[in-house]
Amino acid sequence: MKMMDTIVVGAGIAGLTAARLLHAAGQRVVVLEARDRVGGRMWTDRTAGFSVDRGASWIHGLTGNPLTELVTALGMETREFTVGSFQAGGRPIADYDESRRLLDDDATQQWTGDVDTADALLLLTIAESGHDESYATAAERTLAATGWEPERAERIRMFYRHRTEEQCGAEAEQVAAHALDEDTIEGDEVIFPGGYDVLPHALAEGLDVRLGTTVTAITRSPARVRVDTEDESFDAAQVIVTVPLGVLKAGAIEFTPALPDTVAGPIARLGMGVFNKVFLQFPERFWQNDVYAIRQHGRAGVPWHSWYDVSVVSGEPMLLTFAGGAWGREIEQKTDEEVVSSVLDSLRKIYGDSVPDPVAHWITRWGIDPLAHGSYSYVAVGSSHDDHDAMAGPVDGVLHFAGEATCGHEPATVHGALHSGQRAAERILGSPISLAELTQGVHPSR
Repeated sequence: MKMMDTIVVGAGIAGLTAARLLHAAGQRVVVLEARDRVGGRMWTDRTAGFSVDRGASWIHGLTGNPLTELVTALGMETREFTVGSFQAGGRPIADYDESRRLLDDDATQQWTGDVDTADALLLLTIAESGHDESYATAAERTLAATGWEPERAERIRMFYRHRTEEQCGAEAEQVAAHALDEDTIEGDEVIFPGGYDVLPHALAEGLDVRLGTTVTAITRSPARVRVDTEDESFDAAQVIVTVPLGVLKAGAIEFTPALPDTVAGPIARLGMGVFNKVFLQFPERFWQNDVYAIRQHGRAGVPWHSWYDVSVVSGEPMLLTFAGGAWGREIEQKTDEEVVSSVLDSLRKIYGDSVPDPVAHWITRWGIDPLAHGSYSYVAVGSSHDDHDAMAGPVDGVLHFAGEATCGHEPATVHGALHSGQRAAERILGSPISLAELTQGVHPSR
């Protein structure tokens, strides 16, 4: 049995942030990671000779974001791509109506204006909503108040449904009305031609990270904790658990004594969304130049509604589309060929025979990944943002939780995970820590 100051379970951004800050403070820290790589839900696939980010892709809002300085300090290459938060406009989007006709400038302006009008009303509706009301119910009350004709209202209704699918990985009926209260973006968004996983690889540099080490049980007392893996045990004064919420909800780690309701309650109430990616590489470009995205409005946008031009990352003609919520879970049971065929069918209804067969594709299946059981957390009906923070603990002064699911202000984001790791380290050390410590002696690993 190996004695440490702190054991960190999980080598995602939260775990690596906490471990690096504690290591810089002189602690003996070990990071136990079940996967054969660091990064967790940040995973860059380079098998094609360019970067395909199967997990996290964006910095959502550069202004006031700790990732901005960190990425700059690491010299990571970025490209501005400001529609990753599912915005109605703001950047060039090729919008198609229910008959698959391209909206002209006047129609596009009316569409984005309608979203602005509805959003302002929705904020008022949500402010009057309780935790047991769904986003779908709040949206219906909002649309009824507009008095719009059915087709005009339906277009906004579908936009709201797709918003919750992308932002929460869940259906609007499952998502709490208040779930997107913190969903504000300040400044531009960026993506990474060199791959986002440069960040976790840099943070892991110099740390004791044990890959392929699955934690099965954690036993605590007021003075110490024991962490059992499939092959050995570790002893420490403190432990930080950063595994995804889906893993905790699945009961993959046995806690002794059982977790108190102050932590177990939030784990049970919060939702774990499924949000999958489908990348298609084409032999040539068939869509418009200078657009960030292609969007199909209304009921015609089921099941595929938005395609993002990510050619800037690969240097090849590539589109990225998403499957969230129930559809995201459904495609996990389909073959790659079935998924690709379905996407192409939707694209060809817009662009006709100009859409060639792709030369390559990448499809994620986070919901059936046993080390994730989903993509990211969300505020489900009956839960609140307070549940995110309450889930962090500590428990008995020795057990801490971190990860995007424990960050009430910015859940489901990389910077939320970063903040949660910093908070856990600060609680263990009993003093504030500057995130500048993260880049001391670190260089990009790729």
